Amino acid sequence: MTYEHVYIYLLVPLGAYMAGSIPFGLLLCLLIKGVDIREHGSKNIGATNAGRVCGWQFFAAAFTLDFLKGLLSVLAGMWIIHWLEADANIEAMKILYGAFAIIGHTFPAYLGFRGGKAVATGFGVFTALAPVAAGMAFVIFAIVLALFRYVSLASIFGAIAAPLAFAYQHRHDLDEHMTILSFTIIIALVVILRHHANIRRLLAGTENRVAFKTKTKQTE
Repeated sequence: MTYEHVYIYLLVPLGAYMAGSIPFGLLLCLLIKGVDIREHGSKNIGATNAGRVCGWQFFAAAFTLDFLKGLLSVLAGMWIIHWLEADANIEAMKILYGAFAIIGHTFPAYLGFRGGKAVATGFGVFTALAPVAAGMAFVIFAIVLALFRYVSLASIFGAIAAPLAFAYQHRHDLDEHMTILSFTIIIALVVILRHHANIRRLLAGTENRVAFKTKTKQTE
């Protein structure tokens, strides 16, 4: 194995995992408010619970940072491949780095593998893979959120919209992009499965609508 292979197949995926594992929602609330969001609200470390417990500014900051760690994990990996002038399948490498960033966010080793729901980080990865389709999926997310005010429902619809938007964008040459489409479907399934508790509450009519205030009794 050459040193280029060590970088692109071992070190970069490890770096993507470590970046994905950074719990920005938890850290922001701990450092600024002195609040451990694992003990409040839904007890999730993601942006939504950060917003519910500490305020909408924390949601915005955590969502943005979680998005960026997904986006930059892929882009940084591409830059390293270019810098090394390595011979690699670029599409496969993008998926590899994005997958490790999402795994890190969802199953961070230093938090007992109890992480977030992959929405913002998955969106960041998808944006790196397919920015136009990501924009289309975000529009669906925003519309559902505005109409129903359920972050969980908007996240689920956004996740479903992502592979559909990608398939529509590449409807004339979809055979050439089946790898990314398959990966996007996997991301969508991960997001939906991570919202299983929210889905039960939505069906029962007990899910909380979005209200990012400084409270500790709401669930995500």
